[in-house]
Amino acid sequence: MTAEPAGRLRLLTRAGCHLCEVAEETLERIAGEAGVRAEVVDVDADPELQAEFGDRVPVVLLDGREHSYFTVDVPRLRRDLGLGGG
Repeated sequence: MTAEPAGRLRLLTRAGCHLCEVAEETLERIAGEAGVRAEVVDVDADPELQAEFGDRVPVVLLDGREHSYFTVDVPRLRRDLGLGGG
């Protein structure tokens, strides 16, 4: 399986955010199964992202659209990445 380009799957995080750490571990595992690279972005490093998302992190973006926030919607993400549910 060929890895897809970076940017398809992004995780918006913030330093010191426990939910973000958990979401990153989950996302990396699922992304690896799908052959996709997950890009981790610190919202505090980008004023536009910080203004849009504020304290509502972590946020998973798939193909530039918000997919889930606070937790990774694992069954939905697996389905949307072509891995089936579960």
